[in-house]
Amino acid sequence: MRARETLVASAGPSVRFILVLGALTALTPASIDMYLPSFPALGRDLGASPGSVQLTLSAYLVGLALGQAMYGPLADRLGRRRPLMAGLALYVIATLGCALAPSIAALIALRFVQALGGSACLVIPRAIVRDRFDPQASARVYSHLMLVVGVAPILAPLLGGQIVRLAGWRAVFGVLTALGLGAFLLAAVALPRSGARAATPSAGLRDYVLLLGDRRFVGFALCGGLAMAGMFAYISSSPYVLIELYGIPPHAFGWVFGGNAAALIASAQVNGLLLLRLRTETILRHSLIGALLVGAALVVVTATAVGGLPVLLVLLFVYVATRGFLQPNAAAGALADHPQRAASASALFGVVQFGGATVASALVGAVHDGIARPMALVMGASSLLALASYVALARQRR
Repeated sequence: MRARETLVASAGPSVRFILVLGALTALTPASIDMYLPSFPALGRDLGASPGSVQLTLSAYLVGLALGQAMYGPLADRLGRRRPLMAGLALYVIATLGCALAPSIAALIALRFVQALGGSACLVIPRAIVRDRFDPQASARVYSHLMLVVGVAPILAPLLGGQIVRLAGWRAVFGVLTALGLGAFLLAAVALPRSGARAATPSAGLRDYVLLLGDRRFVGFALCGGLAMAGMFAYISSSPYVLIELYGIPPHAFGWVFGGNAAALIASAQVNGLLLLRLRTETILRHSLIGALLVGAALVVVTATAVGGLPVLLVLLFVYVATRGFLQPNAAAGALADHPQRAASASALFGVVQFGGATVASALVGAVHDGIARPMALVMGASSLLALASYVALARQRR
């Protein structure tokens, strides 16, 4: 690494540095959440079923999972800047294609390509932070970036709902194209060139094999992946369930979605306070049990219509809030025993997360039956399997 890229940790991150990486990191969640209120209008315009529309999200998640695995080795061999710029260029081209898509099949394919480009914004900013700061300072920077990622799901669907109401669903991808172009120009101006590293793909593959042979890592990774699966069952289904079935206007859906995202942010902050007194696994265990109870309640409510929309909204709010306890503690458990290969563990954990999200989104679309039950069943089943993974694998001691 070039000397001019090394930053003295005691100097701390500049506001400019945080804003640049925060803007890049926020592009991926914005690309997921901003177009959610457009699901019904998109389906009507392209003559697509709700299940087919949900595949546009599944394709994006597949692209994110594959892209994360791809950009890690590329960034180690070629440096940080060039893969990031290439990914952003691909993102801009694919997003413009989404705005012009003539069919649902074309949109699904373009969303996959869009995610392959955008996944660079998940992997490379984290690597840049590791390059420039020591572990303690890096943790503070990651906290700032996580706040940006948490705020994006609140603002993006609100903006998306208004865009759909005023200009239609294609305009959402027009705005995302402009955001991607802005991120490209920002990266070109603000990020320094970086030297290549000596890591090889074979070394990364060996680390992946070792990690997959660790029962505790696999258990925690499955907890995180299944927690993400339940979350994306909600994300992919809630536009249809709340807008089409329960009659919530698309612009109002953004407020509901944003309120649940706020619950996720708040619960993550509470989790941080609880960690001052409780062990990570203690919080994780109780959160898994709580998520299972709420998931079971969702199955009952959607099957019987007891309580109607108010009860459903409360249960969804609580269910999303449990993710703020599950995700950080599952990630901490997965990385705890692997300080010597933390980057590989983090990447593989992320692949499992988005793999779970992909399966859940596709499953909800495949079993769509015109009511809210498939969403609830996938959310409840993912909670049950997450708890089983923890009990069978993660809690076992060496």
